[in-house]
Amino acid sequence: MFLKNNNKIPLDKFIDKVLYDKTKGYYMSKNPIGYKGDFITAPNISIMFSEIISIWLISFWKKIGSPKKINIIELGAGNGEMMFQILKTVENFKKFKSSSNFIIYEKSPYLKKIQRKKIKYKSISWTTDLKKISNYPSIFIANEFFDALPIKQFINKGSDWFEKYIINKNKSFQFYEKKTKIELIEKLINQKIPKYQKFVEYSPLANKKLEIISKIIKTQNGGLLIIDYGYNDKKMYNTLQSVKKHKKNFFLNNIYHSDITHLINFNFLKKKIINLKLDSVKLTTQREFLLKMGILERAEIISKNMPFSKKTDVYYRLKRLIDSNQMGKLFKVLFATNKKNNFNLGF
Repeated sequence: MFLKNNNKIPLDKFIDKVLYDKTKGYYMSKNPIGYKGDFITAPNISIMFSEIISIWLISFWKKIGSPKKINIIELGAGNGEMMFQILKTVENFKKFKSSSNFIIYEKSPYLKKIQRKKIKYKSISWTTDLKKISNYPSIFIANEFFDALPIKQFINKGSDWFEKYIINKNKSFQFYEKKTKIELIEKLINQKIPKYQKFVEYSPLANKKLEIISKIIKTQNGGLLIIDYGYNDKKMYNTLQSVKKHKKNFFLNNIYHSDITHLINFNFLKKKIINLKLDSVKLTTQREFLLKMGILERAEIISKNMPFSKKTDVYYRLKRLIDSNQMGKLFKVLFATNKKNNFNLGF
């Protein structure tokens, strides 16, 4: 056990250790994605999702003047399915393909091996440092990336604020609340905390990534497309959750063997991005984005001559992506860019 008896650690440091420890970390030592794993993502539900993202990328590239060189960066590519399908789709768009440097930002050596095995393409590279990508216009795609980054939590009780920690009590992990000051929290999140806010949940690491990405987009042009589950309320809530074998798991059980995530507060995220001087931020649901991008029409085309059983499967998978009671409304799509680009496709 990495935490000695009666020792405590901030929640985000605990999550970071459990998910990203070099030898034992959940994402560093296994492939959690797929029906045999702990959860499944949109690219693994239907290839239509990745095809839609490909068309969106090509359209945005054209909108910014079809630059001769552009970086297409996927943040945290999981088992590599989305990038694999994007590369297959752009085979039909020769000019875009030849202009693009395809890059995967991946921290996990284990997942990187899976991605390399799946994606055999000469114009793709991997990085662990976003600051080292080439100085070209850059489009970042983050599908279920930010929800997996470690979070801090603060709770208000009367006139006092407390930070959530994890303590080891006789070989058992428990929550511990350490007193702090509102001024310190406001300094961390770089925002004033209104009186109605009784809970604060945010990821310091997500903020760092956004600062780097925003700077690249401001100076080199490009954009950031985030697809993730979350909510758009002004108030923040405790959304910390854990999943194992597609079922909810108590956060402090199955350490190293279950996923730990949270819901993105898109209201907070938008404010953060605007503060970073990206002056065009658009937000919609995954349902609306995919419908506006023509996913229904795509489903009709690919299923036209299929036997009934295969056609049924296409529409079953489509329903999972766009149904309001499944991924359709829970998942949001956020696009951030420079105002001069004036790009609204999908929004």
